[in-house]
Amino acid sequence: MVEISVVIPIYNVEDYLEECLDSIVNQTFTDLEIICVNDGSKDNSLEILNEYAKKDDRIIVIDQENGGHAVATNVGMDQATGKYLFLMDSDDSLKLNALELTYNAAEEKNVDFVLFQAINYDDEKDEFYEAENYSMNKLADFVGENVFSIDDIGEMSFEVAVTPWTKLYNREFIENSHIRFAEGLIFEDNVFFWEVLLQAERIYFLREHLFYRRWYETSSTMAGDLRFTDSIAINTMIIDVFEKYDYMTERFESRSFNRKVSLTFLRFQQIKPEFKETFFDEMQKNFKFWVRDNEFYEYLQSIMLPRNKFLLESILKAKTAKELDYLVEIYDLEAENRELEKTIKSIDGKKNSFNIEELTNQKNKIIEENRQLAERNEELVGTVENLKNVNKKHLESKSWKITKPLRSVNKVFKDKEGYDEE
Repeated sequence: MVEISVVIPIYNVEDYLEECLDSIVNQTFTDLEIICVNDGSKDNSLEILNEYAKKDDRIIVIDQENGGHAVATNVGMDQATGKYLFLMDSDDSLKLNALELTYNAAEEKNVDFVLFQAINYDDEKDEFYEAENYSMNKLADFVGENVFSIDDIGEMSFEVAVTPWTKLYNREFIENSHIRFAEGLIFEDNVFFWEVLLQAERIYFLREHLFYRRWYETSSTMAGDLRFTDSIAINTMIIDVFEKYDYMTERFESRSFNRKVSLTFLRFQQIKPEFKETFFDEMQKNFKFWVRDNEFYEYLQSIMLPRNKFLLESILKAKTAKELDYLVEIYDLEAENRELEKTIKSIDGKKNSFNIEELTNQKNKIIEENRQLAERNEELVGTVENLKNVNKKHLESKSWKITKPLRSVNKVFKDKEGYDEE
C-alpha cells in the first residue's frame, strides 16, 4: 500500500495539465499513486497523460466517457489504495513540498484531515494574490496548533474553504464515513465538504500556502452557464446535510439559512443574461417551499440578516428576473445613500478631515447611478408599475437630499481655496 493516493479528474485541460502533473510527480514526498481519470476529453489531455505515464510508473490513467467532475473524482477515489487521499484539480498546481508537509502533520497529529492554505493565480494577468476565503487567517488565529472539530469552532466553520484541494484526508475516515461527491452537478464540492466537516473528529490546520488556484474565464465555476442552476439544489442539499447530522441547532440554523439565500442570489447575479430567467424560475420555485408553512416562514424572516430578508421577500414577489434585479439595485443604492448621509452628518465644518474631491466623486457616482436607474425604469414600464412611486421618490428627492449638504461643503472650500466643483 502506498502512503498517499492523488486523484486527478481531467477534462479538456491541455493548456494547464503539464504544469499540474509536474507539480505532482516532482513532489518531495515520493510514495504516491497518481490516479488520473480522463473524463472524455476532446483535446490532447489523454495524449499528455499517456506520455507522462510512460515516464512515471506511479501514474495510473483511467479513460472513460464524459460523466462530469464528480463522477470522475468518485471513480478515482474508488481506485485509491493509499493511507491518505489528496484530490487535485487538473488546471491548478501544488507546491512541491506540500504532500510531505501535510503527510508529516497528519502522522504527527493523527487526524481525519489536514487543512492548509491556498493562494490565487490570475491566469490572464499572470499575478498571484491572497484572499481570505482560501487563506482562512481568522480560523488559523482561532485554532492555533490545536486539533479541533466543528464542535470546537462553531460558526467559525463557515470560514473554512469548502474546496477539497485544501485538505489531505485520511482515506479510511472517508471510506468509513461513506462520503462521495454528488454526481451530475457543479459546485458539488460544497456538499462533500460539509459531509466531511460534520463527521470529522480530529482536524489540524497547517498554516502554509501550499496550493495555487488558477482563475480563468472558461473554468466551470466562472462560466456562468445554465449549470449554475445546480447551485440551487446544492444549497438545499447542504441544509439537508446539517439536518442529517443533527446540526440544525440554534448555533448553526441562522447561518445556514442566511447562507442559502445569499449564495443562491450570488449565483443568480453571476449567471449569463440569457439564462437568468430560467435560474429565477427555479430559485423562486425552491424558496416557495418555505412559504407553505407560515409559522416556519415567519421564523425564517426573524433570523434573516436585513439584506437576506429583503432578498428572500423580493425573490418570492418578483414576476421576472429583470424585476428582481431592479428591486435589489434600488435596495442597494438606497443603502449606499444612507451610508453617505451618515458620512456627511459626521463632517465637522471647522475640522473637516474628509477629502472633498472624494466626496464629490461619490456624489457624482450616485447621480449617475440614479440616471441609469431612471433609464431602466423606463424599460420596465408596464411590467413593474408598482415600483414607479418608489423610483419617483428616489429620483426626485433622494439625490437632492444627499447632494445639498455636499454643495454647502463645496461652497465653503470654493470660497476659501478657490475649489471649483465639476
